[in-house]
Amino acid sequence: MRYYIYALIVLLLDQVTKWAIVNRLMLGESRPVIGEFFQITSHRNRGAAFGILQDQRWFFIVITLVVVSGIVWYLRKTFREGRKLLPFALSLLLGGALGNFIDRALFGEVVDFLQFRFQFNWFGSPVDYTYPIFNIADSAIVVGVILIFVDSLISWRQEKRGA
Repeated sequence: MRYYIYALIVLLLDQVTKWAIVNRLMLGESRPVIGEFFQITSHRNRGAAFGILQDQRWFFIVITLVVVSGIVWYLRKTFREGRKLLPFALSLLLGGALGNFIDRALFGEVVDFLQFRFQFNWFGSPVDYTYPIFNIADSAIVVGVILIFVDSLISWRQEKRGA
């Protein structure tokens, strides 16, 4: 049950922050947090990660429903097995997927606002790269995927030791 609470926390944080952005910033407006490195920028995305598959709203809605169903099924299975890290990772995925799903279902676009710009010299060549703008749901999904990978490595090592 607590893993559903983790997913709910992610969902609520995501929706509250998106609501604040929509109601306090004009579309395209930026506010520096840490100079030019980290800014809050009001942006909308009608596609997936990095803006791919623009204007495929119904595709994303159907896919998300399938993915969420799979996550819930797998979350229940891993919880019954007594695992800890994998269910937590899945709860992050669930909360993030539902957060972006709500945006797509209700508004046809996802509210993004976290923007990072990297400026440095790489062996004498200047680098100026702005990472695609993202949100709390996206962050939870990425962290969840990383934790699934870590859990897989831990399980693999344990199986290797046991063999």
